[in-house]
Amino acid sequence: MALAFFGTDPTSGGGNCPAVWVDTDSADGPELVLQGKSADAATRTACSRDSPPAVDETVIRIPARMVEQIRKACDAAEAARTQL
Repeated sequence: MALAFFGTDPTSGGGNCPAVWVDTDSADGPELVLQGKSADAATRTACSRDSPPAVDETVIRIPARMVEQIRKACDAAEAARTQL
């Protein structure tokens, strides 16, 4: 697994915070890897109306202040995909 780290919540003080990586070695091509707070039951129920999660999926929350890190990770994942 080749994880490229793109950052954490800029207002956090270090570990135990939302974070974003790109895995460039995934069998299905590059994937974003996100760490965030587990969504509460009401949020999971609301999300399930649009897209029920599979057994191995969960709903997480990522603060909007991480858009810059996520955007950079998305750009890197797209660039890696074109290199495959």
